[in-house]
Amino acid sequence: MAYWLLKSEPDAFSWDQLVAKGAKGEPWTGVRNFQARNNMRAMQIGDLGFFYHSNIGKEAVGILEVIALAHPDQTDDTGAWQCVDVRAVEPLPKPVSLADIKANPKLAEMKLVTTARLSVQPVTDAEWAEVCHMAGLAPPKPSAAKKSKKAKG
Repeated sequence: MAYWLLKSEPDAFSWDQLVAKGAKGEPWTGVRNFQARNNMRAMQIGDLGFFYHSNIGKEAVGILEVIALAHPDQTDDTGAWQCVDVRAVEPLPKPVSLADIKANPKLAEMKLVTTARLSVQPVTDAEWAEVCHMAGLAPPKPSAAKKSKKAKG
């Protein structure tokens, strides 16, 4: 499983709006940056991400899950842009502000700090665990289904 951070201006599309979409989720449309698009192409179903309110609030407010692989963005007439579908998983008990992230030395290399304008960005396992800790949330545990079976012989 990989981790991500997806930014949205809350006056355009907010965490509450994603929550209201329920299990069917919503396509993450409107991304017009090649690196962000390529990040969405790398996403797998079940990957998790932080929902980050940009411009207004500037804070991670919830956890979302990728529920559909990259596909053509319905808001694009050129065919160059793709999106994934995501659904809300849970709100962060305590939103984590950009100021708090920047103040944490463990997050000094996080893309949110080093590549601030990128709207869809990867998050390392360590960064994920630290932001979850800052939010008062235990990070999700890896699936028990991934345990390897020993060969009989």
